Amino acid sequence: MFSLPVRIYWEDTDAGGVVYHARYVAFLERARSEWMRANGHGQASLQAEGLVFAVRAMTLDFLKPARLDDALTVTCELAECRRASLSFRQAIERDGERLLASTVRIAALDAATFRPAPIPPGLHAQLAALESKN
Repeated sequence: MFSLPVRIYWEDTDAGGVVYHARYVAFLERARSEWMRANGHGQASLQAEGLVFAVRAMTLDFLKPARLDDALTVTCELAECRRASLSFRQAIERDGERLLASTVRIAALDAATFRPAPIPPGLHAQLAALESKN
């Protein structure tokens, strides 16, 4: 399970000091990007291979609010690696308490045309090996 620490700042909150709902999506995106980077595939290297990933579908279950100055942990695990898509399970927690649960489906696209494309065989094999067995 990959995790990314996140601190909540004023810019992340509404007038009441509660994290604005759209900010959670940004935190999830960062965690997925850092997961890819930790596995040797930053955005620049993917584009050099002619591949980009884009969110195809996402579910968000807002369980409890995060607030100003909270120290959060954003988790990310690969649930499924298909020929042209990836599915992730993600969560945001504060001190072990789950605030948000999410599933995210990512489509592989040709970087030049933004049309669906298969994940290159070498990358696909590496990612498939990282699938969570949960």
